[in-house]
Amino acid sequence: MADFKKSVVYQIYPKSFYDSNGDGLGDLKGITRKLDYIRSLGADYIWMTPFFVSPQKDNGYDVEDYYNIDPRYGTMEDFEELSREADRRGIRLMLDMVFNHTSDRNQWFRKALAGDPEYKDFYIFRKGKGPGIPPTNWESKFGGSAWEYVEAFDEYYLHLFDVSQPDLNWENPRVRAEVQKVLRFWMDKGVKGFRFDVVNLISKASFEDDFEGDGRRFYTDGPRVHEYLRELNEATFGTDSEIITVGEMSSTTLENCFGYAGEDSHELSMVFSFHHLKVDFMGNEKWVMVPFDFQKLKNILYTWQTEMANHRAWNAVFWCNHDQPRVVSRFGNEGKYWKESAKMLATVIHCLRGTPYIYQGEELGMTNAHFTSIDQYRDVESLNHFRILQEKGLTEENAYQILQIHSRDNSRTPMQWTDGPEAGFTGGTPWIQVNENHDRINAEAELADEDSIFHYYRRLIELRKTYDVIAYGDLEPLDIHHPSVMAYKRNWQQEKLLVVCNFYGKELTWQAGEDVAEYSCILGNYPQQQRDGGSIRLRPYECMVLYRKG
Repeated sequence: MADFKKSVVYQIYPKSFYDSNGDGLGDLKGITRKLDYIRSLGADYIWMTPFFVSPQKDNGYDVEDYYNIDPRYGTMEDFEELSREADRRGIRLMLDMVFNHTSDRNQWFRKALAGDPEYKDFYIFRKGKGPGIPPTNWESKFGGSAWEYVEAFDEYYLHLFDVSQPDLNWENPRVRAEVQKVLRFWMDKGVKGFRFDVVNLISKASFEDDFEGDGRRFYTDGPRVHEYLRELNEATFGTDSEIITVGEMSSTTLENCFGYAGEDSHELSMVFSFHHLKVDFMGNEKWVMVPFDFQKLKNILYTWQTEMANHRAWNAVFWCNHDQPRVVSRFGNEGKYWKESAKMLATVIHCLRGTPYIYQGEELGMTNAHFTSIDQYRDVESLNHFRILQEKGLTEENAYQILQIHSRDNSRTPMQWTDGPEAGFTGGTPWIQVNENHDRINAEAELADEDSIFHYYRRLIELRKTYDVIAYGDLEPLDIHHPSVMAYKRNWQQEKLLVVCNFYGKELTWQAGEDVAEYSCILGNYPQQQRDGGSIRLRPYECMVLYRKG
C-alpha cells in the first residue's frame, strides 16, 4: 500500500516544464528527459496538469478527449515511455482529472448541441427566467454570468468556469459511468495517482438566485458529493491500494473535508483546501492589493491541521501550484532575503501534518513574472479581469499592479533550467515569456551550490522519510498570537519536533516556553543557531527544525 504520509508529490505544468522539440511548448518527452532531476530532489510522485486533447481555452482544463494525448504534448507512446522511465526510477505518475466540466468541443457536448436528448442530459440546461434573463444570477469564476444562452433550445447551459467549459450533470448515472470508464482506462496504463479538479462542485444543490454572493453556496459541497465520491472510489481507484488520490476543494468547509479525506470514509486519500491562500484577498475578492494577514494565515493553517487530525483526515499541504502566484513573492522577500525566506516558507509546509506538494520551480525559489504589458499575459482569467478592473474605474497602472500580484501566469512562466537563452527551456520561442531573473535563479546554478534552495528542499524531503514524527505526528500550535513568528510542535511516540519560523525581515528573540538545550537542530536556513535556555534568537526570515527523542 502506498504510504502517502511519507511521500512528496512534485507538480508539473507540462506546457512550461521542458520543451524537447523546440516548438516553444513543454511536452511529455521533456518530462522524461528531466526525470533524473526529480529523482535527485527525492519526490515520489509526479502530478501533471492535463495533457489530454483540448482547445486550451483554460490551459487544458477544458478536456475535449479524455482518452488521447494532445499532439502538442506528444503521443500515447511518449506517455507510455514516461511511465516506464518514471517507474524505473521509483517515481509514480498522478494524472489530473477534470470531471466537473468538459470542453464545449467534447463529443458529448457536440451531440448535446445537435439536439441528442441522451447527451443533452450529460449537461445542465435550464430555461431562463424571462427573455434575456438567465436561470440564476450566478457568476462564472472567470467573470460574467455562469449561464450561456443556446438559441436553438431557448435554454441556457451552466458553466461555472469559462463559457467553453460546460458543467457535467452528475445526477445522470450515465455521466458517472463514463467518468469511471475514463479512470479505469488510465489505471490500466499503470497510473498510480489521481488529482480531481474542483471535485467538490460536482453536486449542485438548487438553482436559485444568490442575493448574498456569487452563487457558490448553491453548488459547493453539494448534497450528493460524498455519495458520488464513494461510488467512484468503489468502482475504480479503491480497487488498487497503491493508488493515491487528492481532491481540489474549492471554497470548501472543514466538516466536508473530514468526509472527503477521512481514514474510513472511502472517498479520497487527501484534500487541497485554499483558505490559507486567501489571506491577501479582501473577503472572497482576489483582484485587490492588500498585504497578507499573517495572523489569519496562522489561524487557518492551525485550525485545519488540528481539526483534520482530530477527525483522522489527511491534508495535502502546499503553497504553490499552477493557479497560485509564487510564494516567495507572495509571503516572502524577493530581494535581500530571497534565499532565506524561500527556505523558511518551505520549512513551514514540509514539517506540517500532511503530504507536501512542490510546484515546479518552487524548489528553486522562482518568483512572480512582473509583466508590464497585457500582451505578455496568456491566462483567460487575467485577461478578463484586466478589462473588468478598468471597467470598475481602476487605472491601467493599478490593474497591472494587481495582475503582477495575483495572475495565474506568475506560476506558468517556463521552468528556469539554465542562465542561457530562454532559461534552457526551449530552443524556440516560448509560449509565454521567460522570467528575466533566470540569469541568477536556475536549476543548473542551484544544483552546483550546496547552500541553494534546491538542496534545502532535498533535505526537507529526506527528513520526512527519516523521522516518523514528521509523517505521523500530531501538531500543537505554539505562541499563536506572536506578530512575527510561526511555531509549532509535532509529537509522535518518543519523538518531538519543534519548528520555529520568523516570517519577517527583522531580528527578534522568541521564548520557547521550555529549555531547548536538549533539542538538536536537524535543519535551519542560517549557520550556527542562537539558542540560550528557552530563548531563541531569530534573524530575518530565520527558521529552524529542532528534534529530540525521549
